[in-house]
Amino acid sequence: MNKKKQIGFFEKYLTLWVLLCIVGGIIIGKITGSSISLLSDLNLFNVNIPIAILVWLMIYPMMVQIDFTSIKKAGKKPKGFILTLAVNWLVKPFTMAFFAWIFFNHIYASIISPEHAKEYIAGAILLGAAPCTAMVFVWSYLTDGDPAYTLIQVSLNDLLILVLFVPIVGFLLGVADISIPLDTLITSVIVFVVIPLFGGFLSRAILIKSKGEDWFKAVFLKMLKPVSILALLVTLILLFAFQGQIILNNPLVILLIAIPFTIQSFSVFFLTWFSGRLLKLPHNICAPAAMIGGSNFFELAVAVAIALFGINSGAALATVVGVLVEVPVMLSLVHLANKWKY
Repeated sequence: MNKKKQIGFFEKYLTLWVLLCIVGGIIIGKITGSSISLLSDLNLFNVNIPIAILVWLMIYPMMVQIDFTSIKKAGKKPKGFILTLAVNWLVKPFTMAFFAWIFFNHIYASIISPEHAKEYIAGAILLGAAPCTAMVFVWSYLTDGDPAYTLIQVSLNDLLILVLFVPIVGFLLGVADISIPLDTLITSVIVFVVIPLFGGFLSRAILIKSKGEDWFKAVFLKMLKPVSILALLVTLILLFAFQGQIILNNPLVILLIAIPFTIQSFSVFFLTWFSGRLLKLPHNICAPAAMIGGSNFFELAVAVAIALFGINSGAALATVVGVLVEVPVMLSLVHLANKWKY
């Protein structure tokens, strides 16, 4: 009898940790009052320094796992990669922007101000334009996905973020009539994608050459995992410490933001899943493709939202809600993918 696959303890209860960070952050913000602004004002080129350090600590452990030499194998079975790339770059950002526009500008028009609606739409756009990088390995594992294929899918998306994230985000924010400094957007991608991506690639190559691949996977990556987890939790606590008063004034805002994000994740999953069936993809390729489509690189979205709109913005809050809904939504999609296994 096959042993039932389990998600890691931290990943399994990520939603609980986020909820605890919300409570802890709000309490810290209430206790510290205006003195918390000492941290929020530590900026360099519109990038908050404490948050930037924490985001690097989150993103680097993801980037160092990526083996970009695997991309050369992408041409052997192209249909799965074509589906993944089409969904992530031609469908997902635009459906996220569409659902955000429908909900925040129309359905919620009587309870959310136009100013807040714009900021929440901006956060949604940043989430939609950032395909999942790290957690998709977990979802692929839980659905018996092909790990080598998943690695190539993620590697391709990481490289495409470098060239597609800025123009897609710039275009969709422009359509939504949200003005941003383009140079800040480009700087954010350099700081939060290019630097950790290059650092991960370089250190991976050096460590594997000097210590061996077995040591790299069994010792180094295992050592990095708690660093990434701790950085994520501290980032969330800080964000909610800065955002605490906004949430206390409107406690339903998190639920209101979560609804369109959840609908969008299910919609993209179904589109990718049935497209994969139509293309006659095997289950171990179709399932990870659908999981990538349904999930987000929320660490990048959070960092860019802070750089563009500020720590206290609705855009930053919206991206953090993306973290909150990620695990329960994706676990339900894992259940569907396993139930429909073929």
